[in-house]
Amino acid sequence: MWRPWGIILLAGLAGCQALPSQLPVAEPPPAEACHWPRGDDVPPITLAGAVAALEDDDFLIRHTETTLGLVSAERSRRTLFHGVPEPDIFLLGASRGGGHGVLIGGGAGFGLLDDEATEIERVSVVIGEAAVRVTRDIRLFDWRGEPRRSRTASDDAFCRGLREAMRRQSGEAS
Repeated sequence: MWRPWGIILLAGLAGCQALPSQLPVAEPPPAEACHWPRGDDVPPITLAGAVAALEDDDFLIRHTETTLGLVSAERSRRTLFHGVPEPDIFLLGASRGGGHGVLIGGGAGFGLLDDEATEIERVSVVIGEAAVRVTRDIRLFDWRGEPRRSRTASDDAFCRGLREAMRRQSGEAS
């Protein structure tokens, strides 16, 4: 008797699952300055110039792929994470001291987490035949290594500065 009702209930719940109306997109979208035609740069930006510019800005090169014109780099810095309140719960405890009685105690604490954290900034530069594209993201990890914040950071000021540095380094390399 219960089996048909269980099957009907499960079929009804399975029908409640819906697909998202749109795929995820970067928030905020990359700035226009992070994508430009390759012919606009004099001297032309090279992969070696991009590597040198990133290294001058204290980035550590993680990967290069010369056939794709790709360089990936990252830098990290220690910072403070001003976290959300997290309860500190001390549970009830009891002790019997030498047969003279029972001592019972308990307590709870509540405070804001203000711990050290690590901010990791990752940059990828793709130097294609027709265009150059820069992407950047910043992630914050707490002292346990748990991710706390993540955002795209391909903003106008960063991309313009990196473009000028890559142009300057590419001119010095040639």
